[in-house]
Amino acid sequence: MEVLKASSFPSFHRQTITTRSPRKTLEKSIAIIPSSRRIAPILRSNFKIFTAVSPAATSTNESDEEVESEKREERFNWYEQWYPVWPVCDLDKRRPHAKKVLGIDLVVWWDRNENAWKVFDDSCPHRLAPLSEGRIDQWGRLQCVYHGWCFGGAGDCKFIPQAPRDGPPVSSMMRISQVHTSNRACVAAYPTCVQNGILWFWPNSDPQYKDILSTKKPHYIPELDDPSYTNTMIARDIGYGYEVLIENLMDPAHVPYAHYGIMRTGKVPESLKADREGGRPLEINIQRLDVNGFSSKQMFGENHFIAPSLYYGHFSPGGTQSTNKTPSDGKKDVQLVAFPVPPKKKAMLIFYCIPVSPGYSRLIFASPRNFAVWMERIVPRWMFHIGQNLILDSDLYLLHVEERKLKDVGALNWQKACYVPTKSDALVVTFRRWLNKYGGAQVDWRNKYTGELPPTPPREQLFDRYWTHTVSCSSCSVAYKCLNALEIALQVISIAAVAAAAAAKQCAISIAARYSLASMAVLCFVASKWLSHFIYKTFRYHDYDHAFR
Repeated sequence: MEVLKASSFPSFHRQTITTRSPRKTLEKSIAIIPSSRRIAPILRSNFKIFTAVSPAATSTNESDEEVESEKREERFNWYEQWYPVWPVCDLDKRRPHAKKVLGIDLVVWWDRNENAWKVFDDSCPHRLAPLSEGRIDQWGRLQCVYHGWCFGGAGDCKFIPQAPRDGPPVSSMMRISQVHTSNRACVAAYPTCVQNGILWFWPNSDPQYKDILSTKKPHYIPELDDPSYTNTMIARDIGYGYEVLIENLMDPAHVPYAHYGIMRTGKVPESLKADREGGRPLEINIQRLDVNGFSSKQMFGENHFIAPSLYYGHFSPGGTQSTNKTPSDGKKDVQLVAFPVPPKKKAMLIFYCIPVSPGYSRLIFASPRNFAVWMERIVPRWMFHIGQNLILDSDLYLLHVEERKLKDVGALNWQKACYVPTKSDALVVTFRRWLNKYGGAQVDWRNKYTGELPPTPPREQLFDRYWTHTVSCSSCSVAYKCLNALEIALQVISIAAVAAAAAAKQCAISIAARYSLASMAVLCFVASKWLSHFIYKTFRYHDYDHAFR
C-alpha cells in the first residue's frame, strides 16, 4: 500500500508548571535500581552523538556511566507541551466527545457561540458525571444530562436548573444569585487550537496559560495544509503504550518481517538478499539530540522527532539509486539501495504519538504527497483505512507482549535487557536515551496510576477496530452503516426471490423466470454472507497470524 510504504520517519520550550494534580513518585520500585520517577530529577544519560550501536555500547558498565545528575533546566516538562487530541474531520460538531490524553479525561465539543472547539475536564462540578455523555443544548451550551447544568466556552456555569430564579427572600437574594457564578460551579477549560487539521490542547487549565498560543505553538507542517498535497488522516487508539509506539515507528528494520506482504519495500540487490523478506543493513546517523528531540539521516532521508508527540520525515514515492558501500568486514563492495525523493514528487510520513494512559496510546497518521492527488478525490477515505489498520494490527500483539516484558525489566534497564548491536537500532536507542536523559525515563502521569499495566485482554478486545477507530472515524462509521444496510437489503432480496418463485403458479411464469429468481436468491444470499464477513474484518475485528504470511 503506497500510503504506508515505509514505517520509519519522524519547538518546544522548557519550564515547570503547576497543575491541579500534585506530582508523586512511581509507585512500583524496580528490583535492580530505584524507580525511574524517584530518581528522575537527579539522573542524566551522558549521550554521545553516534552513527551505530555496537555490542559494547550495551554493556553494563557503559550503561551505568550514562546515568549522572541531570541539570534542572534540561528537564523535559510533559505538561508544558501541546498535545494532539483528534483530527477535526472526525469530530462531530453536534455532540460532545470523550477523549483521554496524559491520563486526563477530556470532553471535546464545538462551541458555536465562539465558533471554536473546546476541551474541558470530562467531569461536571456538581456530582462528577461525565460531560461527554451530555449534549449541546439549543443555545449552544454544553449540558450535563445528569441534572441539566450548562456551561459556556470558558468553562463558566451558565445555568443551574435547580437554583431558584425568582421570588427568593431578600436576605438570601445575593446567595441565590451567586450559585452559578461560583468558581466551584465552573469546569476546567484547557487552551486549544486547530493546526494542520488536528485539534490540540495544552494540559494545564491555569489562567496564566490562557494565551499560551501567542508564545508557543504546536510544530507546524506546511504540507498538511498545502492543497497540492493529499491530506488523508487516520486516528486509532492502540493497546500498548506511548514509548513502545514511538520505538516501533522509528524502527525501519521490522517492516519486511512484521508487515510482510502488506507493505512494499525497496528491491534488495541479490548480493544483500539473505532471506525471503529481504532484510538488509541500514545506515542511520544521529545528527542532533537535545531536550526538544532529535534528528537523523538514513538512506530514506532526514527524520525528526519533535518531543513529545511528533515523528516525521520524507520518503521516496518510487525509484531507486544504488550506491557503493564497503561493509565493516572489508571483504568486498556491496550495493546498498538508496531512495532519493525525486525533485518534483514529494511524500511524507507523519506520526503523532499520544500518551493516553499506561498500556494505551493513540496514533494520528498522515502521508501527504503531491502526486496522484486525484486518487484521494475519487477513492473513499475508509478504503485507505483498511490497509492502514491492517498494518497496525500486524505487529500489535508483538508490541503488547514486548511492553509487558520491558515493564518487568524496568524503564532504566532497557539497554541492559535489549541487545541492539546494529546500526538499524540507532533511532530506537536514541529515543530511549532522550527519554532517560530528559523525560524522567517514562511519561509523567502525575499520581494518576499505580504504575501497573492493565492485564492482557482477549484477542478480540485487543484487536478491536470498532471502538478504537470505526466509531470515531467519520468515513468508516458511515461506510459501516451503509454496508450493513446493504447486507440486510441483499438478505431481503434473497428471501423475496425465493418467496416469489415458490408462490408463483407454474403457468404464471416461465421455467426460465423461475430459474432466474432462484439464481438471484442464491447470489444475493452468498453476497450477503461475504459482505458480512468483509464488514466484520474491516470495521470490527481482524486477527493476524504471521505463521501463514
